[in-house]
Amino acid sequence: MRKCAKATGATVILVALSALAEPTRLAAMRILRDGNEHCVCDLMRRLHATQSRMSRHMAVLKQAGLVTDRRDAQWVRYRIRPDLPPDLRALLKAVLVDEVIA
Repeated sequence: MRKCAKATGATVILVALSALAEPTRLAAMRILRDGNEHCVCDLMRRLHATQSRMSRHMAVLKQAGLVTDRRDAQWVRYRIRPDLPPDLRALLKAVLVDEVIA
């Protein structure tokens, strides 16, 4: 039973890493790390992405369990999930640092 739990945890981490491996998604997560909700229109403007492209990227991040969304009239607002499991929270903390020490 424990092996299944570890495999599931490893799978969650792998899915998250895969989602974060794309530069636009990583940049979106860096914007969202301030803890606020951001309208997809703001993400589009800041990342120079079309609405359809940004929506696809955010869907990947949502499916990976990293973000949550809320519809606000015609737009969707995104933020990092406040209830992230500790392993995903630690992963994001490591991945979203501004500088990598070589």
